[in-house]
Amino acid sequence: MARLRADFPPAEAIRALADGEGRLAVRVTPGARSEGIDIADGRVVIKVRAKPKDGEANSAVLATLAAALGIAPSHVKMLRGATSRDKLVQLGD
Repeated sequence: MARLRADFPPAEAIRALADGEGRLAVRVTPGARSEGIDIADGRVVIKVRAKPKDGEANSAVLATLAAALGIAPSHVKMLRGATSRDKLVQLGD
């Protein structure tokens, strides 16, 4: 996997947008020129270089989010939106 080189918002700011059960709504831009995470209009926006084929973009989204939060990728699980730009993920510790 390529090394992520992106500027992320503070992990606390990302976690603050999750609900009481650790679910976080994200908006994804696959095939972006650069990878990164922004917070816009109260939602997390994730840009990944991976194209939306064979789950590559979804894997990149989970890995990018985990890196921004400083947790293992296995602690981030997609709950809904595998084929949509709007996704719901479960954050673990």
